[in-house]
Amino acid sequence: MFDIIIVGGGPSGMTAALYALRSSKTVLILEKESFGGQIATSPRVENFPTHQSISGLQLSDLMFEQIMNLGANFELECVTDIQKNNQGFIVSTNYHTYESKTVIIANGVKHRRMNLANEEHLIGKGISYCAVCDGAFYKGQETYVIGDANSALQYALMLANYCPKVHLFTLFDRFFSDDILQKRVLTNNKIEVRHNLNLISYVGETQLEGLTFQDTKTKEIINFKTNNVFIAIGQIPNNDMFKNLVDLDNGYIVVDQNMETKTNGLFAIGDTRVKQVRQLVTACNDGAIAAVSALKYLD
Repeated sequence: MFDIIIVGGGPSGMTAALYALRSSKTVLILEKESFGGQIATSPRVENFPTHQSISGLQLSDLMFEQIMNLGANFELECVTDIQKNNQGFIVSTNYHTYESKTVIIANGVKHRRMNLANEEHLIGKGISYCAVCDGAFYKGQETYVIGDANSALQYALMLANYCPKVHLFTLFDRFFSDDILQKRVLTNNKIEVRHNLNLISYVGETQLEGLTFQDTKTKEIINFKTNNVFIAIGQIPNNDMFKNLVDLDNGYIVVDQNMETKTNGLFAIGDTRVKQVRQLVTACNDGAIAAVSALKYLD
């Protein structure tokens, strides 16, 4: 019986573990892939306090080392179910079943991929899913954004603040975003919008070198040379397995200011929850709040 089981080994989950371990609680972290979460794929992190510049993998390594030195238990297993009983929670994985007095869900989200050859290999090597995180690395350069909803337009507007030209590509002949964002994009002379373009391949083996599109109407093949592209075609939460214990809003978990769900003793943090800003520092903030809330619940 653990005091706290944390589902997910990203920054929010590891921060929650840090606070819990420093209060002498037993903690098990269950991660299905590898610790660090999405930030581990970022080549440089320059918006996290204390480090002027550090790779996402280095930062993840430091966080992981810190909690392991404090006695965290860590297993690479995929959580398949969580059930509540009189003693606490039963957490099932693809290998084992664990018991815990409290649970913190920190399973994050996945950025929707284009599902093209070499895409996974080029993430962090020209392909990015977060202009807030990586946009500044291309200051003074032409940048490329793919997407047609709010995030894509917000990325284009932000990049236009420090890039001479931003190319914004959409699959269809229109935007699916707020009117105010459309007006801002269409009146910004640094942003060039191209509709009806379907990305069909990335150019480059070890580093992104270009993009190949096909016009969905004329079938013309169009090539662009670039060392960067920001993909903003949506995020995918994976919370259906928890729907018997939590309320969901468009797939994201609803929590209160203490990061607690509608089930006492069950918390949710980071990108998996309903929130406005999904950044490394806000993920850590969530982890700290949830851990302190869990400690009060345990006491």
